[in-house]
Amino acid sequence: MPHRTFFWFILPSLTAMLLFIALPIVSVVIQSLHVEHEQVLEVVETCGPFGCTEETRVDTEATRALREAEPLGRFNGLGTYFNRAHLATGELATAWAESDSWGAFGSRVMNLPFYKALAFTLAYTFLVTPLVLVLGLAIALGVNGLPQRLRGVTIFFSLLPMIVTPLIGSLVLFWMIDADGIIGATLQLLFDDPDLSLKASPTLTWLTLFVYGVWHSAPFAFIVFYAGLQTVPEETLEAAMIDGASRWERVRYVVIPHLMPLVVFITLIQLMDNFRVFEPIVGFQAQASATSLSYIIYSDLRGDTQQFGSAAATSVLTILGVAILLTPVLIRTWRDFNRKRV
Repeated sequence: MPHRTFFWFILPSLTAMLLFIALPIVSVVIQSLHVEHEQVLEVVETCGPFGCTEETRVDTEATRALREAEPLGRFNGLGTYFNRAHLATGELATAWAESDSWGAFGSRVMNLPFYKALAFTLAYTFLVTPLVLVLGLAIALGVNGLPQRLRGVTIFFSLLPMIVTPLIGSLVLFWMIDADGIIGATLQLLFDDPDLSLKASPTLTWLTLFVYGVWHSAPFAFIVFYAGLQTVPEETLEAAMIDGASRWERVRYVVIPHLMPLVVFITLIQLMDNFRVFEPIVGFQAQASATSLSYIIYSDLRGDTQQFGSAAATSVLTILGVAILLTPVLIRTWRDFNRKRV
C-alpha cells in the first residue's frame, strides 16, 4: 500500500487513539503530580462583654480563589507516589529495619493499603485468568461434541453469566451466600454450623470472589474457543485418529496448537480485565477483606473530600501494572509473528 494511502487509512484510528487514550493518560499523569490545596485558615477575634476570644475558621473566599488560580492543585512532584497511601517507601524501610523475619515484614506490608490491594489484585488476576482459559476450553470442547440439536440451547445457557451485568451478578451471588440465601443456608446445613458464613472469613471472601470471577468470565473464553474449534482442519483430526491418537492426544497436539492465537487473545483480554477488578468487590461489599487498585481509585473519588491527585497516582500505577503483565505475552506474540515471517 502506498504511504499516502496508508496514512489516510490509519488516520481515523490514530486520531481516536490520541483523543480517547493518549490524551487522557497524559492528563492523569499530570494530575498525579499535584495534590489538593489545603484550606486557608484565618484567626478571627471575637469580643464580647466578658472579653475577647480567638477562633480559627476556614477562609472560604481565599480557599476558593486559590483553587481557581491553580485548579490542578499544589505541585507535589512524585511525593504522592511514595506516600503511605501508595508505594510507601518510608514505611517499607521502617518495616524492613524493625522486622526480625519475613513473616513479620510481610504482615506489616499487608497493613499498607496499596500493597494490600495489590496482593488481592495479583491473586485474582493470576488465579482467575488460567482457570477461565481451562474452563472455557473444556466447555467449548464439550459443547462441540454434543449433537447438533442440543448445541443452540446449551450455548444460550452457557452465555448467561456473561450477559448479566457484573455488578448485578455479584449482588445476586452475594444474596445467595447470605445466611438466609440458598447457598449460605445449605452450607450451614451440610456442616451443621449455624454460624458458618462465607462473608465472615477473609479467606472465604477471596475464594468467593475468585469463583465469581471464573463464573462470569468463562463464557467469553468459551464462545471464542468454540468459534475457533469450527476452523480446526478435519483432515488433520482424521489423520490423527487413523494414527491411533486418543481424544486427549488430539486435543493436546492438534486442537490446542491450532487455537494458540486465540489463547493469546483471551489471555490479553483477561489480564487487563482481571487486573482492573472492581464490581465484585462492590457487589459483595467485601472491601473490609478484599480491596483492589480500582477500588482504591473509587474510594479516593467519592465522598466530600475527593483526592484527585491520589486517584490519579493509583491510576498511573495500575496502567504500569497492566503494561508489565502484558509485556511477556506481547513479546511472545511478536516473536511468533517474526518466526512465521521467516
